[in-house]
This record gives sequence, C-alpha cells and structure tokens, in this order.
Amino acid sequence: MTGRIYTADHRMFRLPPLLSWRVTHTGTVPCDSFTVSFVYQKEMAEPLKLAAGFAAEEDGRVMLRAVVDEYTVDLDGGGLTATLSGRGYAARLLDNESRPVTYQSASLAEILQNHVTPYGVSCGETAEVRADSVYTVAAGTSQWKAVESFCRTYGGFSPRFSREGALLAGPEKEGRTLAVREGDPVLSCSLREDHYGVLTEALVIDKTQNRTFSVKNQEMIDKGGQCRRVLYTPGQSTWAAMRYTGEYQIQRSKEDAWTAEVTLPGSFLAFPGDRAALSLERMGLSGTFRVAEAENRFDGQNGATAMLTLKPLE
Repeated sequence: MTGRIYTADHRMFRLPPLLSWRVTHTGTVPCDSFTVSFVYQKEMAEPLKLAAGFAAEEDGRVMLRAVVDEYTVDLDGGGLTATLSGRGYAARLLDNESRPVTYQSASLAEILQNHVTPYGVSCGETAEVRADSVYTVAAGTSQWKAVESFCRTYGGFSPRFSREGALLAGPEKEGRTLAVREGDPVLSCSLREDHYGVLTEALVIDKTQNRTFSVKNQEMIDKGGQCRRVLYTPGQSTWAAMRYTGEYQIQRSKEDAWTAEVTLPGSFLAFPGDRAALSLERMGLSGTFRVAEAENRFDGQNGATAMLTLKPLE
C-alpha cells in the first residue's frame, strides 16, 4: 500500500515507503480510520504541518480517503520515523454541530444540501425519501446525526461512506461474498455472544400529547431477557417517529450481541456490506454473515493481515 497527503494549501505529497500501516473500514460511525508510519525526512516537516487529507492506494485503487488528525515524529534506536493518523470523511460531519432547525415535509436532498455538502462531503447516491411529518434537528446535534436520524426515520436505512469518501444516502446494496472454509489459512477466529444490555422493550412517551408507544424485542423475551428502557420524545411526535425511536434503540442494543472475528492473511479481502460465507465446523460456525468492519494491517514482522468483524444478516 502507498500513501499520499494533501495539504491545506492544496498540494499533494507522496509518502515514503510505509514501514507499517493500519486501515480500518466501518463505512459508518465510528469512522473509518488509518495509521501509517514511514522513515522521516526533513523535507517532510512543512507538508506534515499542513497535512489535511490522506489517501491510501493499493494496486492503483483508492482504499481510503480520510482527514488527518495527528502526526508524530520519533527518534529511537530504530532511527527517525513519522506516524500519521486520521479518520474517514464521516469525521467532517461528526465534528460539526447543526443549528436548531425545524423542517416541514423535508426531502432527503434538502437535508443533504444543508447538513452534508457545506462540509466538503460529496454524495455518491441519494434515495428518494421525504418526511411525512415535521422533522426537528435539536441544538447540539451533529451534522451526521441530523442526516442519519432522517434516513432511519423516513427511509429505514442508515447512510454510509464509500472508500473514496462519498456519502451513500440509500439502502445498503449487497456486496461480494468471501468464502472461508475449514482448510483455508485462518490465522485466528473468535465468537462472542453477549446478552448484557439487549433491550426487551422500549417504551416511548410523548409527554406533551400524553401518548405512549411500546416496541418489544420478542426474540430476547423468548430467551428469558428482561430489560426495558423508557424514552421521552419532543412534543408533537408522530407514531412513525415514536416507532422509529423504539425500534432504533432496540436495534442498537442488539448490535454487539453476536460477533465473530476472523483474521486471514492478505489485505483488503472484504469491506463493510460484503458477505462472508463461513464453514468452520470445528467451532460450529457456519452460515453467511455481513462484514461490519474490516481492519487491515501490515508490518515487517507479520506481513499483511485482514481481520473481519462479522454480524448476523438483518
């Protein structure tokens, strides 16, 4: 993999050969991220001070576009090295708060125009979504949350980011499938199931209108779980908004209940949204799962490895 940085005054510099690197793709929040290290040269002093953007490339393809958060220069027994790290373009929306605003029958295109494009983020796709009620963005809400809440409430999907840094404001499309079989060179595999904090009921209350809406997680109830949360919404909430609030909270509580992590030799084997078809009979692990996160690493000792975090298909 090779790296390039872009400075605040619109110049581009290619980094020296990378000694080690880590690129993590999530496609959403928490952000995509990267860390790269290389031999430091004094000519890099000015570009590093002005570094604003980063691009990682593999075989001529962009693997990640990101913002630069930090750099360090270190002198030790191994010589003089520099380390650069940062986050994907979701950071541009997370780091900026919205003013309080109320929309009347807003379209997704209008939301993107006000909360995304002013922050240097392009839109790779935009679904045809329109609110059937008043949509309110509260004070202190990040631009990302303003967009994500609108998409979840009225479109039933969560927006994502492409590796090139474009916002994909539409339902996720199924990616390619990576097969992992018993005889493949699996470096490690772990399976975890954790029921702590998984909600069995979300009770949503609109105090202004004295309305309540209950959403239940029957799957967890059948397992003997008992965990209820009471949520309060702003006045004049619609049934759709109240249902979304309850379903969203239950879905979020389930996100980390079941996870498998598989580490394989190689890099950039799969990306969020791809599928992994597992057949690891020794662990009793078989089936097709969604790739939720892909962490790619390289160093001189271990070479290139890819750790895929897998979740059940929804």
